[in-house]
Amino acid sequence: MKNSIIFTLLFVVMLNFSCAQNPENKTITPKEAVFTTKLFVDQLQSPWGFTFLPDKSILITEKEGELIHFSNGKRSIIGNIPEVYNRGQGGLLDIALHPNYTENEWIYLTYASTDGHEKGGHTAIMRAKLKNNSLTETQVLYKATPNTTKGQHFGSRIAFDTNGYLFFSIGERGDRDINPQNIKRDGGKIYRLHDDGQIPKDNPFINEKGAKTAIYSYGHRNPQGLIKHPLTGEIWDNEHGPRGGDEINIIKKGANYGWPLVTYGINYGGTPITDKTKMQGMEQPIHYWVPSIAPSGMEFVTSDKYKNWKGSLLVGSLAFQYLERLVMDGNKVVTREKLMDGMGRVRGVKQGPDGYIYVAVEGKGIYKLIPKK
Repeated sequence: MKNSIIFTLLFVVMLNFSCAQNPENKTITPKEAVFTTKLFVDQLQSPWGFTFLPDKSILITEKEGELIHFSNGKRSIIGNIPEVYNRGQGGLLDIALHPNYTENEWIYLTYASTDGHEKGGHTAIMRAKLKNNSLTETQVLYKATPNTTKGQHFGSRIAFDTNGYLFFSIGERGDRDINPQNIKRDGGKIYRLHDDGQIPKDNPFINEKGAKTAIYSYGHRNPQGLIKHPLTGEIWDNEHGPRGGDEINIIKKGANYGWPLVTYGINYGGTPITDKTKMQGMEQPIHYWVPSIAPSGMEFVTSDKYKNWKGSLLVGSLAFQYLERLVMDGNKVVTREKLMDGMGRVRGVKQGPDGYIYVAVEGKGIYKLIPKK
């Protein structure tokens, strides 16, 4: 018992020391705001995901199971939404448009689904079209199994790459010692499909007997950010660590990201998970947070609307209730800046078609960031 306590204390000191020596883990607060905030969509409780339609109206998912269409200051509720398993972190999650939406009108949604033989739910992804304020032609493309009544770690974000492949994330559902390192089980993975749900023939585990062949990478904990890099076309994710050890990763084909065999975090009770932060054959994050910020949506800034922001990566913080701007030098974080401090739990962030940044905050709504002149 005594040795266990000593080891725990040494491990916590080691993590704190690594944080103190790593300039990436120090945030700065700007001396004066370079923008003002305007509440663009109000009265939202848990706006998990949102996306802009070609007419600049917005589709917004509420975790409890509503899909909202916001247009010209008015909102309407979309019909024929799938039944969601609204438990803990599960519910109606991300939403994205097909890259060729103007031609095919496909909308993609991730959600916690009860479909299956077991009690509880697991993450699913579907596509549908929007007609007369209702979803039509609905198709479930993938449903993770088995269901569980646990309420944590559903993921889930959606991204398309340059070649039109569909990527989505599913958390390890609280079964860290079973799911993330096992390619024969769902959870703790990034998946890749064709846009119609078919499995790409060059997926990394397509020839592995018993493997879930939709898997593209594994060893993840709970990825709640997933985007395409605007210049390289790479897929980047962010994911929740335990107590410390939130990560940003560049997703590689067939790669193992280590959870829970390696981590920069510890258990919530303060005990160690492992003494390893690196292991041969496992990917290192390009950035990690200690302490955890609980990262959510993320977005690269490509707009010229905000002075010196172009090329920055924006990440929402649920735990500390702010928007973080990470100044990048290639794949390296050189500065962290705290924005919208104390605004609330930032769930999502998007650059709109008008070049402005929009930020979804739980219990409030979606804010538009308006640059100061």
